[in-house]
Amino acid sequence: METAAPEPSWAHRTAELLEAVRARGPLVHCITNTVVQNVTANVLLALGASAAMVDVVTEAGPFARVADALLVNTGTPHAEPRAASLEAASAAVDAGTPWVLDPVAVGSLPVRTALARDLLALGPTVLRGNASEVLAVLGASAGGRGVDSTVGTDDARDAAVAAVAGPDPDGRRVAAVAVSGPVDLLVAPGIGSVRVANGTELLTRITGGGCALGAVVAAFTAVSPDDAGAAAVAATAVHTIAAELAARDAGGPGTFQPHFLDRLASLSPEDVVREARITVEQAPETVGVSA
Repeated sequence: METAAPEPSWAHRTAELLEAVRARGPLVHCITNTVVQNVTANVLLALGASAAMVDVVTEAGPFARVADALLVNTGTPHAEPRAASLEAASAAVDAGTPWVLDPVAVGSLPVRTALARDLLALGPTVLRGNASEVLAVLGASAGGRGVDSTVGTDDARDAAVAAVAGPDPDGRRVAAVAVSGPVDLLVAPGIGSVRVANGTELLTRITGGGCALGAVVAAFTAVSPDDAGAAAVAATAVHTIAAELAARDAGGPGTFQPHFLDRLASLSPEDVVREARITVEQAPETVGVSA
């Protein structure tokens, strides 16, 4: 496939949404895995948002109604967080709170796979994961190797397009799909198929590089609830541009993480416009249209 030229309009849109996140400081309700809670909270704070880790049944639902966005991550699906996830997602749908489903390690592991598919049926605003996770939760493959993908983003493209094609019989649909990889793929009816080529391999060598991105996507949906595709593109670009800039100063994974937080905090709209490598692969009108 011939490589498209970067789209300056997308870089400028990303810069605008970054400024909107910082101006609003959205509160992101995170039901996420215990391995990455601290990382996720620090990434949101560096971005200019804030986090609350409310994963207790009877609290999760009410909190999802007042938060600006919700993240549900299936990384450590213990019994109470499983129930809290479903409670929170249902409340978010009812209240109109945008929410992100991050189906971590879904596929060969039965508990989280069943949970992720129950959550998918509630119609997340954005489905975000690596290619194996996205394919598995959509029922198109058996999943990857734990949290590691065994296929590329292109392998998940058709399933992602189908997922945003239209509402199910209950009127629910996934508004956008974000597939992480060396080059990220974002799919939504309003944007077509978009690629973000920023990033660094160091993101895969620290805990929570991908899981924190789910929270960043949630923060961006808070300021762009009616354009989930734009939120997913902008969040992915900001996250990966900051990582790419941090990698230039880091000596390895140990120094990369603090540099990454610093770059997220200091990233300017001018940095985004200068560094973004965002390309449009397919026109919006040809994605998400039912035959």
